Amino acid sequence: MTDIAISSSRAAGTTADRYERFLTVASIILLAAVLLAIARGHGQWSHVHPIIWLHLLTILVALALTPVILSRRRGDLRHRWFGWIWSAALILTALDSFLLRAAGGGFSVIHLLSVFTLIQVPVIVVSARRHNVKRHRRAVRGMVTGALLIAGFFTFPFDRLLGHWLFS
Repeated sequence: MTDIAISSSRAAGTTADRYERFLTVASIILLAAVLLAIARGHGQWSHVHPIIWLHLLTILVALALTPVILSRRRGDLRHRWFGWIWSAALILTALDSFLLRAAGGGFSVIHLLSVFTLIQVPVIVVSARRHNVKRHRRAVRGMVTGALLIAGFFTFPFDRLLGHWLFS
């Protein structure tokens, strides 16, 4: 009887709920917006610093993997591999963000998200390795919501690069 309860408990954690479906769709929309902005900015690509390209690449990897990870079966080998790549992309994004500075040469408020990411990604990994599904799921949702979607939204206004490319 206990085995059945454990199995059904694990099965319940393997399907996407309404909020995760929202995160999946929002990630796809943001990914499409970023790719469209990059495509529209092709005339200025040669003027973009390599660190910015690295930052865009790492965030694109995380954004592309987010809907895949959230919408497919959880806990299998493929989920773990995608999770490791996603986690590495987020860590690299956070680290390379410290090489990107505000106009005055200092750090901006958005760098707090980088610190949050450097703390939260290990929480995500450790909770997964310990099979703490509830904590892992909550941490992943927070990371996708805050570090990917909200931060991603703020790459478009205020005459930032992607916003300039997308809207000009």
